[in-house]
Amino acid sequence: MISANLQRLRKLNQYTQEELAEKLNVSRQAVAKWESGESMPDLNTCSNIARLFNVSLDDLVNYREEDSGVVIPPKGKYLFGSVTVGERGQIVIPKKAREIFHIKAGDQLLILGDEERGIAIVAQTDLQKFFDAIALVPDFPEK
Repeated sequence: MISANLQRLRKLNQYTQEELAEKLNVSRQAVAKWESGESMPDLNTCSNIARLFNVSLDDLVNYREEDSGVVIPPKGKYLFGSVTVGERGQIVIPKKAREIFHIKAGDQLLILGDEERGIAIVAQTDLQKFFDAIALVPDFPEK
């Protein structure tokens, strides 16, 4: 999988094999072998590649585009798949999303909306922390 992911990320970022090789301090032939699956980069190089393309090391190595239909997401960004809205407007938050964001039964979530950007779901506790932080900011003196 790393071979396909590396090639996809390189092309997405419009690098030639030579340009990528230069950024990683390796030969163009090494990049070509990685992309063909003939060899694999070492762990340190994989880490550098993940940093360069702003993806997680796990996604660089294991991500399967054919499972989701989208290219590797940037580090810290997720596509959990689609959910179906029930008759009463309810949705089920995917298990992986609940695990990553530590959402458990009984948690209070806020639904925010922006007609241009869409819907966001935010933990109520996080919004409270935000407002508490704002309250700690000193007032600016009037002129």
